[in-house]
Amino acid sequence: MKITLQLLLVAFIGLLACTSAKSQNLDFGIKAGANFANLSDAESLNFDAKTGVTAGLFVAARFNMLSVQAELLYSEQGAESSLTDIEFNYVQLPILAKLHFLRVLNLQFGPQFGYLANYDDYENSEKLDFSLLAGLGAHLGNFRIDARYNFGLTNPFNDESINVNGYQSAKNEYFSLAIGYSFL
Repeated sequence: MKITLQLLLVAFIGLLACTSAKSQNLDFGIKAGANFANLSDAESLNFDAKTGVTAGLFVAARFNMLSVQAELLYSEQGAESSLTDIEFNYVQLPILAKLHFLRVLNLQFGPQFGYLANYDDYENSEKLDFSLLAGLGAHLGNFRIDARYNFGLTNPFNDESINVNGYQSAKNEYFSLAIGYSFL
């Protein structure tokens, strides 16, 4: 886990160094918000949405109407039922393309890489998570507001006994609302 976290941090710092040298406008700050998470096919598994937190850092380089943004986030995800709660805590690295319009709004889309931070609780879970996300954001002075939907592509359960019980097609999915503050 330490090696993966170190690689994510090195990638984040590398993007910061590259973008600061070539960008017209650099954006760096913190963000926090809420995730409304569930597992795909949750209705057939009798799960309900789970609310969790997301928080971390972001860095972006803007080139006129287009910007590239990387984030390093802590994210709580999972699902709830009357029988059990499933809680996944990830360290995530989304890499977003943002298309700016109407001066303050932007469309966001891109891949997201995650590493399961609470793997001791889920020894047979997939440690790496890959997903795509899309959303809408606003830049209001130094404040940033984001609303995103995450489409999970990786099954978090890689245990054969769990897959037999109907989890074989489950994937993390969530809606996220966050507010950020830019220091630049």
